[in-house]
Amino acid sequence: MADLPTHTIVFEILTRLPAKDVGRSKSVCKQWYALLSTQDFVKIHCSRSVVSSNQRVLLIDDLTCSVRPIISNNNDYGPSSTVTFPFHHQNNDVSILSHLNGLLCVCLNHTYELFLWNPTTTAFKRLSTPDSHGFYINNLDAIGLYVDADDDYKVLHIKRRSGVLGVYVYSREVDSWRNIPFITRQEYLSPHFNWSAGTFCGGTLYFTVCECWIGGTNVVICFDVNSEQFKEISFPPVPSNGMVQGVLVNVKMCFTCLLALACLR
Repeated sequence: MADLPTHTIVFEILTRLPAKDVGRSKSVCKQWYALLSTQDFVKIHCSRSVVSSNQRVLLIDDLTCSVRPIISNNNDYGPSSTVTFPFHHQNNDVSILSHLNGLLCVCLNHTYELFLWNPTTTAFKRLSTPDSHGFYINNLDAIGLYVDADDDYKVLHIKRRSGVLGVYVYSREVDSWRNIPFITRQEYLSPHFNWSAGTFCGGTLYFTVCECWIGGTNVVICFDVNSEQFKEISFPPVPSNGMVQGVLVNVKMCFTCLLALACLR
């Protein structure tokens, strides 16, 4: 081992370790800390973690949180391990809004604050600010977590408040929010439309936008994370005699499948 180059140890051996062991390895020396913190390491580690034996499900129930391994050969769960909420609030009523590469964007339901949270390492970052950024209202707001071409993890927050729209992007790299324009049909900003959480795939965040009555308009709004431009694409054909809610599913970062759930009347 002493004769192995540091680059080989880090990128060929440590990228195969569980995330907790990677976190411990950061304390070995400053060089390891720097290399294990790079986006190149994160990308390789994530790609090698996406195997059936490493899959876990996070369960939040009655203010408790646990992680259970997925047993793929019999479609069951293994023994659970408890995860402690790190947010230091007496009431840890938490909703998961978006996820990417093991990182979660969550909301504390009693304070409406947004957080980035890594349940494996327990690290977290509060996104709410004194100037009212980073507060989430259920049924009015939409959230999407993504990474751009510069490997900066970001949060897109679409806010609807009494007919006033705000679209904001949080950058983990610079630790700040900024406003961006929303250029598409303004009627989609009405409370009569339900927005799904954003699903990240191929450099784009996808949102389903469905009108809240029978035979209403249904579209998919796409956000290019590098150009920061919005566009609209067609929703697949659905029955005209029911209300629809679309659910987007990312399949191996290559395809986004849309499951249209129709409530027929």
